Amino acid sequence: MSPPPVSTEELAEFGYRQELRRTLGGFSAFAAGFSFVSILTTVFQLFGFGYTFGGPLFFWSWPVVLVGQLLVALNFAELAARYPLAGSVYQWAKQLAKGFAGWFAGWMMLLGCVVALAAAAIALQIVLPSVWTGFQLVGGDSSVTSPTGATNAVLLGTLLIVFTTAVNAAGVRLVARVNDIGVAAELIGVTVLICGLGLFAVRGPQVVLHDVPVSGGASEAGLGGVLASALMAAYVLFGFDTAASVAEETKNARRTAPRAVLRALLVSGIGGLVVILTALMAAPSLTDGQLAGRGLPYVITAVFGDTLGPVFLADVAIAVVVCTLTIQTGTIRLIYSMARDGALPGSAALSRVSRKTNTPLAPAVLSGALAIGLLLLNLGNPTVFSTITATSVVVVYLAYLMVTVPLLVKRLRGGFPAQAGLFSLGRWALPVNLAAVAYGVAMTVNIAWPRPEVYDVAGTGSAWALLFPVEFVLAALVIGWVCWFRLRRTSPAPVLESVA
Repeated sequence: MSPPPVSTEELAEFGYRQELRRTLGGFSAFAAGFSFVSILTTVFQLFGFGYTFGGPLFFWSWPVVLVGQLLVALNFAELAARYPLAGSVYQWAKQLAKGFAGWFAGWMMLLGCVVALAAAAIALQIVLPSVWTGFQLVGGDSSVTSPTGATNAVLLGTLLIVFTTAVNAAGVRLVARVNDIGVAAELIGVTVLICGLGLFAVRGPQVVLHDVPVSGGASEAGLGGVLASALMAAYVLFGFDTAASVAEETKNARRTAPRAVLRALLVSGIGGLVVILTALMAAPSLTDGQLAGRGLPYVITAVFGDTLGPVFLADVAIAVVVCTLTIQTGTIRLIYSMARDGALPGSAALSRVSRKTNTPLAPAVLSGALAIGLLLLNLGNPTVFSTITATSVVVVYLAYLMVTVPLLVKRLRGGFPAQAGLFSLGRWALPVNLAAVAYGVAMTVNIAWPRPEVYDVAGTGSAWALLFPVEFVLAALVIGWVCWFRLRRTSPAPVLESVA
């Protein structure tokens, strides 16, 4: 039985009016989740990090994270069918948990999305100067960890976020067109990359079974190194829920959103897995330090040459632009979703939708401004962004847990029965939910582990630096509680205490 489409009346049952323009089809919804993950952007961004810690063995962190996130995505697919609302994680948590717990999930997801937006924009620095040296506008070393490279990264990233803000402000139709074209280009690019690396492989797939010493790599090796390198896969494989965050702009969202969420994760996960494998097979050397220092651009230039290499890197740059655009789109929908509930300061302005473009304009400007502010941190300390990026993974995983944990509680109490015509896990619902929670807890602890190579960017050995993600979460908790308490006193919206 096909699920009924989401109508204006059904949105009214949730307490909302149809304000956003419902124009997106199934591919566009998939593209939203796929572009947020954007394997060309994020794998290029953190391949060197993963290899530095785990060598070829870091490959095995990818299938572990993929399976773990698939468990989470299956639960999200059920929720996307039942609650096809803008804001995904916030709306699901609000329906499952009462009061502050539901609101805090949205707050944490918002913090994670803003950091992810800035981090995606930084990736332009990794590819554009390799395409053409003229993109190194400030001169000097183009490495993102050098002072000149970091300054140039801020400049390029700021220009990119200004562009994505303008596109988002113009309306979802333009966003969808740019996104669809970009996703098509990325899918073609991934296919070409895999085929090219496979054709020029200099070693077999058994390379992922060997613990190769890495020149200039971290001191960790074996299991410890692989666990540390999981940050790469954990950072890449989140954001697939954005496919559901545009549900109020998607046709037949109850049917389309669950499929889009799962397809976005699976296509990204499997594609990224093969890219990593073929890159390790085609790399000229595994021990000269180039894979750890330069990452995938080193392999691309070596395999495709000085002519075709920059052409392919230009395709990667397109993927970075579309990834940044989509992350901001998801962030805007999250801000709008919370603001119309009166759940953010300045909600009256943030929840206003332009009659001309059917788009929330204030959230577009706010998300862009916050991300640019984060980019400016690189001006003073070019290595601080790795710490913030790792912390963003912890923040988003905690937000996911604030959905899967109350969902598990509801299942155990028999309060989440399957609904006819909607996507359902059936008898597998409870074990899949339990496994998703266990995975989320384990990965959060692993990424937040106080590793000096990740968090002690100043090399001081300070416990304050090593425990940065814990301190960040505690600060977010305190600030969030104060903010929520004030909103509860000033906002007339009863949804801050709602529970389905």
